[in-house]
Amino acid sequence: MYVELKQINKKFGDFKASQDVNFSIEQGKLVGLLGPSGSGKTTILRMIAGLEKPDSGDIMIGGSRVNDIAPGKRGIGFVFQSYALFRHMTLFDNIAFGLTLQKKSKKEIIQKVNELTELIGLTGFEGRYPNQLSGGQRQRVAFARALAPNPKLLLLDEPFAAIDAKVRKELRQWLRTTIGKLGVTSIFVTHDQEEAVEVADEIIITNRGQIEQKGTPLQIYKKPATPFVAQFIGESTIIEDYTKFKGFESNDGAKPKEKGVLRPEFIEIAKDETEILTPLAAEKGIVRAIYFRGNNIQVDIEVKGQPLTGYRTLEQEDLTIGMEVFVLIHRVYTFEGSHTEVIENRIKTEQNSVYI
Repeated sequence: MYVELKQINKKFGDFKASQDVNFSIEQGKLVGLLGPSGSGKTTILRMIAGLEKPDSGDIMIGGSRVNDIAPGKRGIGFVFQSYALFRHMTLFDNIAFGLTLQKKSKKEIIQKVNELTELIGLTGFEGRYPNQLSGGQRQRVAFARALAPNPKLLLLDEPFAAIDAKVRKELRQWLRTTIGKLGVTSIFVTHDQEEAVEVADEIIITNRGQIEQKGTPLQIYKKPATPFVAQFIGESTIIEDYTKFKGFESNDGAKPKEKGVLRPEFIEIAKDETEILTPLAAEKGIVRAIYFRGNNIQVDIEVKGQPLTGYRTLEQEDLTIGMEVFVLIHRVYTFEGSHTEVIENRIKTEQNSVYI
């Protein structure tokens, strides 16, 4: 493993920013640190960079412990959310800044800056100042400046937060493609799920200073390891007692109510029974709200007193508020203590089951 954090703890006064943080990252991977505000993700990034020092534990980069190594000597490139470009310097001088500190020759600097301006698609802009560039262009310059000294590790703190939505989406793809070409191990912090899923090879979920789960975007989405991840990832509805729905009834009538998490894609909403392949497993619900979401229709429904949300395609017949519909719940995430489990509707596995 190229980057390893072992039993990392960090407090700011009484606030525990990191609690027994352990994870490792393979060389060449692009990893997203994802979590809500205050979950500890930025503190982790700053400790890896050397901008904060852990109270205990070891930070390993390339097999060496770097806890006591100064930030400038860790071989790390850092891209800040606010770009942090030097306003009085041209694009060329901003990118060349780290190379100048390394006392590279003029020839080497020109060659490297030319390579990087071509990489970020800004050849011909070398003489412009930051205030003459768009937000997306400034972020690319910040990226190039961080790459100029040939870092072993690239850290990015909310790199797209200050950029408008359309440009942000374009930069995500550009970043993933560019880092893939360069092969530099990279870690970026974000609170945006869509961003993490779209860009990262792996995602590390943080919550209250702890690591909840690490895995590929697909693994985390399909198999959340903890109740927090099940509720945090995707659009979720908390169900206080999922056993009241058909196909999920408890075999033990005395068993306590069980909480579950439902996502919109777990729910099938039909105008009539003919739209559902297994109508005997469907509940009846009432449409409470309808929202056009561009590529689909979001439908809020109420089933047995429980508000739920599902989607219908633009090709399906329109529904109206107050209409009675048929609702099939395919699966639910359940949790007990710190563990989660995916429960499938029994109608899918017990073909001979009959629900009355």
